[in-house]
Amino acid sequence: MAPNPHFDYIIIGNGLAGLQLALKMSEDQFFNDKQIALIDLSEKKENDKTWSFWETEPSQWNHLVYKSWEKAAVITSKKEFSLELYPYNYKTVRAIDFYSHAKTRLKKYENFHFFIDIVEHLEEEKTFVVLKTQNNTYSASHVFDSRIPEEFSFKSNAHISISQHFKGWIIQTKNDFFDDTAFTMMDYRLKDKNQTTFTYFLPFSKTEALVEFTYFTEQIVPDETYDSFIKTYISEYLKIENYSVIETEVGNIPMTSFPFEKSNSKNITKIGTAGGWVKGSTGYSFKHTEKKVAKIVENLKHNRLPSKDLFKKRFKFYDKVFLKVLRDENHKGEWLFQQFYQKNFIQSIFRFLDEESTFMEELKIMQSLFSWSFIKAFFKTL
Repeated sequence: MAPNPHFDYIIIGNGLAGLQLALKMSEDQFFNDKQIALIDLSEKKENDKTWSFWETEPSQWNHLVYKSWEKAAVITSKKEFSLELYPYNYKTVRAIDFYSHAKTRLKKYENFHFFIDIVEHLEEEKTFVVLKTQNNTYSASHVFDSRIPEEFSFKSNAHISISQHFKGWIIQTKNDFFDDTAFTMMDYRLKDKNQTTFTYFLPFSKTEALVEFTYFTEQIVPDETYDSFIKTYISEYLKIENYSVIETEVGNIPMTSFPFEKSNSKNITKIGTAGGWVKGSTGYSFKHTEKKVAKIVENLKHNRLPSKDLFKKRFKFYDKVFLKVLRDENHKGEWLFQQFYQKNFIQSIFRFLDEESTFMEELKIMQSLFSWSFIKAFFKTL
């Protein structure tokens, strides 16, 4: 490799977006003669998160799925909803399994190159980008960058932002305890004051489950606050006294109307969270990433700007209204989600959140959430 090598494409960050993009490129003959570099600041050797998503069959991810469910529950302080998901399955993939699969596959191709380094500066020229790291200088015809833009701030008044922040424990019991045929998407019975908080419960087997306490709020909380609620949920709602914590995970996902796409340029495309690929109203990203990388590959093959048509404007509008209600009247989160699941079929909800719904389905869903808070948010957003 030359001291200052040139690549057709450089991908900054070996996370979900970067690796999904690289995998999609590796599957297409168009990229066989393209030199592609992936740069990350460290080698991922531990499971740092889990991704959950819904999809119909067939699926390219089935060999990586840690557990899947055909049934779900949503529990509020007033009502419990049992949800039959067919034709969808809800699935969980452990990040370490995805990382290992992606890297093993990509290292079979001579035109994919991995570097452990810290990117310090990008300088965009007319037809290429100069990328400076701690250890080298590279150039590329196009750079896909997963680093959050410096302009983004949770505290900015120019856009709407709340955080989906959480901590989860994977617990294990000695004896069979859990019904692993259904998971709990949201349980609002245990709350932190008058905020939108809920417990997320994934039973991986009869003896192993993830218990996660989640906030949709502007402010984060100390680590011990999550722990206290998780302990309470296990003892008072799951009724478990003896268990061991075998793994923990923490996260802070931005749910925001920030226009990440404005950071894209002719030769640099923001990807992942940095590109606005996380669904603003839910924080889900796995399947949205799959769609975005497929669109980017299609655009590259047709000599179009990679970021062309990555977003549907009406869904960004829906997300913005939803976020405004959650930010301005956070105490109404439980009511909002109860209406959401009570008045709509789960299949319609999944299509809506996947941005695959018809306009009539969208009208029905928006009508189900109609309230004075929603009306105000709707017109303020307009």
